[in-house]
Amino acid sequence: QVHLVESGGGWVQAGGSLRLSCAPPRSIFSADKMGWYRQAPGTQRELVASITTSGSTNYADSVKGRFTISRDNAKNTVYLQMNSLTPEDTAVYYCNYKRIFGVTYDYWGQGTQVTVSS
Repeated sequence: QVHLVESGGGWVQAGGSLRLSCAPPRSIFSADKMGWYRQAPGTQRELVASITTSGSTNYADSVKGRFTISRDNAKNTVYLQMNSLTPEDTAVYYCNYKRIFGVTYDYWGQGTQVTVSS
């Protein structure tokens, strides 16, 4: 099992920005799909954004126009640029890597806290 390593979380005032990064702790087969999920206290984990190897993206309606997911295939790294943050974005953010062809896997990170104050 591989635990992905997230970074970039923290505290920010409403309207501010943060950039999350996620990378594997060692070399692994490249992921077919990378995603960011979040979970606020008392809620279920939800998909925030995902990106495929070809660069096709998908966003939750609540973050469209504010968040941007990107990936560096050479580094097997995924990023989440979060702008215009609101207190409703406060949650633990998790990255997820899925490989569905060949050597398959479904890896998660330990989570990074994002807190947005009003």
